[in-house]
Amino acid sequence: MVMVHPRSWLNGFHVALIVFALAVTAWQPPARPAENEHVLRAGTAKTEITPDQPVRLSGYASRKQLSTGVHDPLYARVVTLERNGKRLVLVSVDFIGFYQTYEPMRDAICARFGLQPSELFLCGTHSHSAPTPTFTSDPHPNNLAFTKRLQAKLLDAIGQAIKNSGPARMGIGRGSSPVGCNRRAQQADGSIRLGRNPYGPTDKEVLVMKLERPDGAPIAALFDYATHGTSLGPKNLLISSDVLGIAAQFVEKIEGPGVIAPVFAGASGNIDPWYRVLPSFETRNGWIPEPVLLGTMLGEEVVHVYRDAKTNPVHGDIKTDFATLELPAKQPENENESRQGLTKPLNVTVARVGDVCFVGLGCELLTEIGMKIKAGAPCQHTFVITHCNGGAGYLPPKELYKEGGYEIRSTGFAPEAADIMVKKTLQMLSNL
Repeated sequence: MVMVHPRSWLNGFHVALIVFALAVTAWQPPARPAENEHVLRAGTAKTEITPDQPVRLSGYASRKQLSTGVHDPLYARVVTLERNGKRLVLVSVDFIGFYQTYEPMRDAICARFGLQPSELFLCGTHSHSAPTPTFTSDPHPNNLAFTKRLQAKLLDAIGQAIKNSGPARMGIGRGSSPVGCNRRAQQADGSIRLGRNPYGPTDKEVLVMKLERPDGAPIAALFDYATHGTSLGPKNLLISSDVLGIAAQFVEKIEGPGVIAPVFAGASGNIDPWYRVLPSFETRNGWIPEPVLLGTMLGEEVVHVYRDAKTNPVHGDIKTDFATLELPAKQPENENESRQGLTKPLNVTVARVGDVCFVGLGCELLTEIGMKIKAGAPCQHTFVITHCNGGAGYLPPKELYKEGGYEIRSTGFAPEAADIMVKKTLQMLSNL
């Protein structure tokens, strides 16, 4: 029998343990090279989401019929940004917005990709000629089927954008467009009705972010503009992405297949397209349909700005924040009912990439408030995006409550809510 000395056996065990530890360490997944940690990485994806069966369209309570056809396709566009392990996912979808569908969509996306809510901007372009999203059979079972397919396509698209992410440079440019017009038209009796008010406040800015690879290969042209998607009215039964979506399609057609153009609706609660609530796409005798005319006009301005923008490496980390603000609720007209002390929630998402700020608001923000946020933001350029991460309805400025009108009747917020929101949003941006 061969005897092994206990101390010799113990020394051998220690050696084996050290060798095993070194082997395990050697098989860890390789980290990204240190020189790439500070480089902005960007990925993109685009997927068509046009319904394959008739659906109920959004935006007009009087429209009960199902859609009868498709004028132009609907898309979901995704841009992912990453730097030093921090991510930002921007999603633009050609439909009314993520209202009752926001939380289940957010939860599914965040769970799949390990995102925080602050890293995700789920945005609708607010087209009133696109399906109403729903996770129930209301308003129609076909809408439920559409929404389920949409969720699956968004998960695939975000995964694709993350997969094809690579080093990127960023540039910002500003343009201007008259496509949007203030819609709070004063009548002879002093009342305010929806119409055309060319002299009312309007944010004409067309803000464009240009992304390209270090070798100059184009990636994306993100743009933000303040207008409702209401060039078509309740009599229209054709599916369409309306002015903003048509503008995005124009940019992509002109710039070629290497560029996607995620579009975001700015502070447009009281802004409609110059031609609004039309019954159909008019084409007789060579007439150019107004949604196409306005979308093309806006798209051309985006292209001009995009081509002039110069890209540079991005300095500074990506930073994000999310809050659900409890804002004062509007008192009911019936004086016997009191909502004193009651609040109405509003989701606010903010992000900073270099010297660019993003503000995502889950409401229909009136344009005066959006301009206040831009003026007070700590960044040189600020994307104010509405219909983002929820839908709390109209949020008007305090001074308009005495005038009345559709937005004031519709809102659930008290007059002081907007000022509180602006102050807290600017604080969130400053903290970044």
